[in-house]
Amino acid sequence: MKKIVLAYSGGLDTTVIIPWLKENYDCEIVAVCVDVGQDADWKTIKQRALDTGASSCYVADVKKEYVESYIWPALKSGALYEDKYLLGTATARPLIAKVLVDYARKEKADAIAHGATGKGNDQVRFDLGIMAFAPDLEIIAPWRTWKLKSREDEIRYLQRRKLPVPMKKKDSYSRDDNLWHISHEGLELEDPANEPSLKNMLKMTVPPEKAPNKPEYVEIDFDKGIPVGVNGKKMDGVTLIRTLNKIGGANGVGLVDLVENRVVGMKSRGIYETPGGSILYYAHQELEHICLDRQTYACKQQRGQKLGEEIYGGHWFTPLREALSAFVDVTQKTVTGTVKVKLYKGSVTSAGVSSPHSLYNAGIASFTTGELYNHADAKGFIRLYGLPILVRALMEKEPEARAAVAPVKTRRGRKPKVTEKWD
Repeated sequence: MKKIVLAYSGGLDTTVIIPWLKENYDCEIVAVCVDVGQDADWKTIKQRALDTGASSCYVADVKKEYVESYIWPALKSGALYEDKYLLGTATARPLIAKVLVDYARKEKADAIAHGATGKGNDQVRFDLGIMAFAPDLEIIAPWRTWKLKSREDEIRYLQRRKLPVPMKKKDSYSRDDNLWHISHEGLELEDPANEPSLKNMLKMTVPPEKAPNKPEYVEIDFDKGIPVGVNGKKMDGVTLIRTLNKIGGANGVGLVDLVENRVVGMKSRGIYETPGGSILYYAHQELEHICLDRQTYACKQQRGQKLGEEIYGGHWFTPLREALSAFVDVTQKTVTGTVKVKLYKGSVTSAGVSSPHSLYNAGIASFTTGELYNHADAKGFIRLYGLPILVRALMEKEPEARAAVAPVKTRRGRKPKVTEKWD
């Protein structure tokens, strides 16, 4: 093996992996940083990669692609995992895998390495993404083979080699951040009985009790299910999400504490910050409530749940995911309009919604009787709608009681005698 492309973040794991790969494979290491909107000093990170043994380090800015080709499809579908998780890490990993393959081909590498652990979901997402585009390349995941057992072992590994440790031990949460979210795992979170130390943990969001005592109103414009503006100002996707992250974070919006079922079978606990995403998911759903008919909305809910499971499990580059997204795109043709939301101490509530494609008709919905709806029509509808209930009730009656309402046999041409009254 002559060259390995490494998914490099500059964090503890990948900082250890560069010297470990050189020691165990004795080959050239090309570090690739994929910019999906994380808060990072790329100049410092690139230098760290070179200082620890990488021959070169690239930074690929794919924020625009991440938003338009990964975040928006998940948002339009309403995809969640286990009712809470807005798929922040899960949507980014497939794109990162795709970028790694691009650089591996460019560099004529023999393998791709990543820092996902043998217990996590990301190893599945990375591996499946790489396999989808480069089934011929070897995949190296040091956490699945090396003898290091903990983050403390990693810190000691760097210290013994007199390499700088890119973190403080007291703040050694395992984090992943991008434009959409920040996740936190480890330390006190490893016991679900512990209350999270939000004051020391959060990076993008204030604890709800520390949010302003006055609500803040935000208007979001959508075009065919895609957010296109905030408070009357048109924005590109990256700017829009950053704007809502700032607004939502200041109001304590978007915190999720979840014990989830990982792909590998174990349960794990994480704290997620997704302020802008939480606002957008809520607003998008409110707009769908007035733009989609009942059957379409119900079917889309089912497909959205399935899509969330597929994304979480690393199945982005599959025919099923593409088919589900294609269905969602059709449902979004009329999801255009403006949603006003109220943010207050961690909560998001509706403050009004409008759309040129709204199916809400005041002439029908009003308590005032109008020409579009005749109350008398409800009688026949309910009779037919409830016919299965009526038939079952008759079947369960005693034979004598059933006979009292049974059809009367008559001679041909004669009108049957009415033996029952329905009103």
